[in-house]
Amino acid sequence: MGAQQVERSKLGAKPLKITKVEPVITSSPMVDGPLSEAVQMPPLGTMTDQVGLRNRLNHNFPSRSKGHSLTTLVKITTDQGIIGWGEAHAPLAPAVHAKVVTDLFAPIILGEDARNIGPIWEKLYSSQRMRGYSTGFYTDSIAAIDIALWDILGKFVGVPVYQLLGGKYRDKIPTYQGAGTPEDARQAIEEGFTAVKMGFNKSASQGFDVVARVSEAIGGKGQLMIDSLGAFKLHEAISVGRKLDELGNIGWFQDALMREDTSGYSKLAEALDTAVCVGETYANRFQFRELFLKKGADIINPDVGRAGGITECKRIADMADTFGLLWSPHVSSGMPPYVAASLHLAVATPNAVIMEAGNIYNATEVGPSRGNVLLKEPLKFEPGFATVPEKPGLGIEFDERELKKVTVN
Repeated sequence: MGAQQVERSKLGAKPLKITKVEPVITSSPMVDGPLSEAVQMPPLGTMTDQVGLRNRLNHNFPSRSKGHSLTTLVKITTDQGIIGWGEAHAPLAPAVHAKVVTDLFAPIILGEDARNIGPIWEKLYSSQRMRGYSTGFYTDSIAAIDIALWDILGKFVGVPVYQLLGGKYRDKIPTYQGAGTPEDARQAIEEGFTAVKMGFNKSASQGFDVVARVSEAIGGKGQLMIDSLGAFKLHEAISVGRKLDELGNIGWFQDALMREDTSGYSKLAEALDTAVCVGETYANRFQFRELFLKKGADIINPDVGRAGGITECKRIADMADTFGLLWSPHVSSGMPPYVAASLHLAVATPNAVIMEAGNIYNATEVGPSRGNVLLKEPLKFEPGFATVPEKPGLGIEFDERELKKVTVN
């Protein structure tokens, strides 16, 4: 055994003591003023601006940022000098996530052995469980810490995270691209994508012709996924879904109903031939368990930055496989730790079918590229596919100079 291996074995016999937990808020472009100035939402009383009974209060429009890509990264340091990076889903009010990390979670995990990922996850989740917290900023922040711990463990052992999860089923995962027009869809297919996604939140008689034209542009070369952000009531979703059935190349009908309507989703899934996709707004395995028991989805798309990180999303993906369901990582507005964690999960689970890509593969700016510009070596995306990193841990390394340019705190 060489000298380096001897030293490594000595280190391996000792706990990886967590010595520092640091949230890092980023903004691109930089917010000029308080972070609260980036928040926007339609005024109270905003209607859906449609006809008849479809013209009602708009409950499905989430808060947005005013042209800024925000997030909260978490940097965890151990006494052996190993650093791990994680990320919370924090497109708005990232300082809230940072506060949860510093004031609640850091005191709980400082001094703990970073290798105890499962027990630490349970400890964090239990910290507010009896007070009713199980979603939102709470599980977003747990996700950031969890992802960082997996990064640390991979670096400690010297293997990629997917290896810690049991190994990879493939090197690459298919990806889909956003497309709002027939031209967008046609271009994406020509570039090499086999699936694109568009938003649609109107009734079957109002604006469905756009969906039909995008579907026609794709033809038999790929599939079109529909994302409705919870815009429909059950009877409306069934009406729209049956129109989608007729098109023949629809991959899924995503978030047709509000997230709370699990009983409605079971009826929708039973009524349609088109696959019903649910899950980006769910945050733990208990919510998914109810969805599965009610047969409310054909495909799920949990978000690693929302649903408790790698530990919880692996449980969710495995449970979906038990119920015979496919899953797709929802990547939303994530940056490198978020995206890399999603890739490792996707290749390490047999029922992963595709992953959200956005404009990752060809962009250079921080937001659209999911932060590739912040890395010493970018995540490898090509039209239609993403390749899992092979370096230890998440397989990413920040360029500290570039990261500093977008760091708010």
